[in-house]
Amino acid sequence: MRIALLQVASPAEESPDDRRTRVGRMVAEARGADLVVLPELWAAGYFAFESYEERAESLEGPTVAAGRRWARDLGAHLHVGSIVERGPDGSLYNTAVLVAPDGTVAHTYRKVHVFGYASREAELLTPGDALEVAPTPFGPLGATTCYDLRFPELWRGLVDLGAKTVVVPAAWPAARREHWQLFTTCRAVEEQVLVIACNAVGIQEGGVVLGGHSRVVDPWGRVLAEAGTEEGLTFCEVDADVVDTVRSQFPVLRDRRWPAVDAPGGVPAL
Repeated sequence: MRIALLQVASPAEESPDDRRTRVGRMVAEARGADLVVLPELWAAGYFAFESYEERAESLEGPTVAAGRRWARDLGAHLHVGSIVERGPDGSLYNTAVLVAPDGTVAHTYRKVHVFGYASREAELLTPGDALEVAPTPFGPLGATTCYDLRFPELWRGLVDLGAKTVVVPAAWPAARREHWQLFTTCRAVEEQVLVIACNAVGIQEGGVVLGGHSRVVDPWGRVLAEAGTEEGLTFCEVDADVVDTVRSQFPVLRDRRWPAVDAPGGVPAL
């Protein structure tokens, strides 16, 4: 399986339309990949909080439409990263989207843990409340988004649904790059999944520097590929059977137990 991670910068002076055009040219250079992955809110700009309302779109909007066209042109799965989605009731969500090679939307995920520290995401966006896993040629695939990396119970929920690959679009700041590297490795080992994490780069509105270092980590914790801090593509070859192999050789997930919890309601549900 050939994976392409596309790190994208979202400068404040560039319009979303111009950015989609520019990113489309970069996506075209990923021909030959089986799966192409983009970062979180690259079209709107994660830190462009004042523009969320204006730049919100439906799943039929321009960013997903572009992603569907790119996937068809490449004949590959394309993870659009995420968009500011306007739901039917007007609520805004941070929604990740996977498109199949025929241009159909194969999977969506509304970010459950919206970020509040030095960010207005939690103020402006509604948290998601559901997890789903989609069948793909790479095995059952799920997604989490950026801050979700800090919540292992969410990841265990994906494993319980059968996930073997988890895609993580992100806009993770350079100031906490070590956390990004730690959590992507930890989640891969802990959940015995293939983690495909694509981070944004560049200086965003408010002067925040994003960290890049998009990476692919296998269930042994081996970093199969890691980008730097520049915009552009990073390719990675992955053994499609790596998750099954690791889970068979070191079957840690079967040893899970649920001790009693001395708290009202016991173990909380997701």
